[in-house]
This record gives sequence, C-alpha cells and structure tokens, in this order.
Amino acid sequence: MMSFLPYSVFFLLLIVLIGFFNEKVTKLTYEISLMLFSVLLGGVILIIYAATSDMASKDILEGVSLFSIEDFLMEGVLCFLLFAGSCHMRLRDFWRLKRPVGVLAFLCTFLGAVFYGLLFYGASAILGLSFTLPMCLMFGSIVAPTDPIAATSILNKFGLPKDTGFLVEGESLLNDGVGVALFVCFSSAVTGTSEGGFFTVMIREIAGALIIGILVTLLFFMIFKRTKDENRRIFISLLMVSLSYVLCETFSCSGAIASVVCGVLFSALRNREEERGEKMELAIFDNFWEVIDCLLNSILYVILGLSFIRIMQMPMVITLSLVAILCNFAGRFASLFASTFFMGKLPDGFGRVGFSTLFTWGGLRGGLCIALAMSASSMVAAEDYNIVLGCTYAIVFFTTVVQGLTMKKVYQSIKRTPSDA
Repeated sequence: MMSFLPYSVFFLLLIVLIGFFNEKVTKLTYEISLMLFSVLLGGVILIIYAATSDMASKDILEGVSLFSIEDFLMEGVLCFLLFAGSCHMRLRDFWRLKRPVGVLAFLCTFLGAVFYGLLFYGASAILGLSFTLPMCLMFGSIVAPTDPIAATSILNKFGLPKDTGFLVEGESLLNDGVGVALFVCFSSAVTGTSEGGFFTVMIREIAGALIIGILVTLLFFMIFKRTKDENRRIFISLLMVSLSYVLCETFSCSGAIASVVCGVLFSALRNREEERGEKMELAIFDNFWEVIDCLLNSILYVILGLSFIRIMQMPMVITLSLVAILCNFAGRFASLFASTFFMGKLPDGFGRVGFSTLFTWGGLRGGLCIALAMSASSMVAAEDYNIVLGCTYAIVFFTTVVQGLTMKKVYQSIKRTPSDA
C-alpha cells in the first residue's frame, strides 16, 4: 500500500499528463477527460495484469483497491470542495428561487430514492437477486443525490440560462445532506437498528448544520474582516469551513450542508461589506480557492476513473449496469416531473417535460454516491455489496462521461422544442 507522498506523485502525474494531452489533442471538458482517460488507463492495467501477471500492474491494482474514496471525500476534502463551489453564490438568488431549489433538493431527492428503489426491487426480482425492499431503497438513497462537484465544474460551462444553471447548482449543493439522511434511515431498516424516523433524522441533519454553519461563519468573519493579512484570511476560511464540518460530524449533523451554508453566508457578508464601501483586497484569496477547487476536483476525477475497475467484481456486469442506468433514468425523470407540480412557475420558459428532461440528463453523479456505496459494505452480504458498488460506478461513469459530453446537445434540442406546459 502506497503512503501519502507516492499517492500524490502518482495522481499529480496523471493529472498533468492527461490534462496536457486533452489540451493539445482531444479537447474534451477537462473533468470528463480526467475520468475517461483514467478509466481507460485502469482497463489497460487490468488487461496487462490478466495477460502477463505483471507484478507492477498488480501493485497498482492493489493500491487502487485499497484507496478509500469514502475516507478521501467524506473525511477529507468534501467540505473544501463545497465551500469553493458555494462561496461565489449570492444569498439573494437562493432567497428568490427558494421554492424550486427547496423542492428539487428535498422532495425530488426523496422521490428519486423511492422510485429508484422500487424499480430496482422489481428488476432484482426478475433477475433472481436476493435484494430486499429496504436494501433497494437504501440503494436508491445512494444514487439519488446529484453531484455538486460535477454540476459546478461541467454543466455551467455549457451556457445554461442563469436561473436554470442556479437551480442545477443549488439542488446539487443541498441534496447531498438529504441523501445522507435518507441513507441513514433506509440503512437502519436494512441492519435492524434505530436511527430515528426520516423527519427526525432530517431535522437533526439540516437544522443542526444550519445553526453550526451560521454561528461559525459569523464568528470567524468578524476576525476575517478585521485583518489585512491576505494569507491569514485564507487560513481563517480554511479553519471556518473545516471546523463547521468537524462540529457537524461530532453532533451527527450534515457537514456537507454546513459547508454550503458557510460558503453562501460568507459570500453574503463579503458583498455586504463591499456595498458599505469597505474595500477588501481578496484577489489572492479568490485565486487560492480557485486553485484548491481545481486541484481537488482533478484528484477526485482521477480516483473515480481508476477505481472504475471495481465494477468488474460485480456479477452480470453488463446486464446489471444497464439495469442500474435505466432505473436511474426512469426514477430521476419521474421524481422531477412529479416535483414540477410543486415548484410554481418553471424558470426560463421551460415546460414540465422539457424541464424534467433537461434536469434528468443534467443529473450527474459523482464521488458522494461512491462514498455512500462504500459505507454500505458492513450492512449487506459481500455479493450484494459488489452489486451496489458496481451499479453505482456504472451510473457515475455514464452520467459524468456520456451525459456530460452530450449535455449541450440535449439542452439545444430542448430549447428548440416548444414549451409543453
């Protein structure tokens, strides 16, 4: 097993080489190129080892299998990625679009988990799998949250209208906390333990995160605005978001939501100071968070790509991958279409079908889904766990690469279609 520095060298080498090759040759969206070429590299290494039993290939495969995305994301970088993605968002936009954002983040995520679980339960019965309904609902909660990292780094590059782009980003930033709460509820049904009802867990996860995020941000922003040292301002922001996340983990709240609260509230406080005429020199600060966001995003996409070889551990790989992807499409579209009846007027002139289609195709999945899937290892049998993890990887790969690459064409096609309602 490699230690920290060799891992860092390995990942940075891939990031540089893949990024340079993509810049000069393939010219794909940066994050998609990292994941796609990492998947191809992992496949080549797997083929080499299968054909030659090469020990170097074996060491790489074992290193990838031992690397825990759950630890890297949930116990490491998630709070910084979410803060970097949300600290440029304006609180007034959240307030103006609070109804559709809330419906998408809460109701749509809940319905998506339930619809997916029911569909996969039916498919598993047809295929003769041993999945129970609680297991399928737990699986639904794993793949229901859209990925904030994918949304902010991929979709916003395609020129979506302002309000539509904000809804994509706002939903993905908030619904991971809902997904975690659903996962806790459904996994407790699988294991026979009691974590409280859905609404109890939801209130604890979200209300606690709001309180902690607001209090910590208000406290440290008072120090932030009084110091003139730009490096110290960066240190304060790092401490602010990481402390919020740690406190939420300690008190069983959603550290992810607290990180978003820190980012949005920080942006609001910063804008308020600037509107008052308090000039804040934050060029170095903004550049730092832009670099951190790009670096951690890049590492995560490379890890996701290399880890895709784990899908080969799943029985009936092709069949189950197709089933998972189709269930994801159907569950996501149904949950979105049902949610549109509670959203009021849809943004940018979309009809219900067009809006649901766009957000279904734009519902990219990422590292959070993989991390939740990995945390299910102690809750289900080994073969069922391999199916859950493999199907989750299939959904993440398809939504990130296939849907990410074709998102612009899908949007342009929907834009040319007359509004349906």
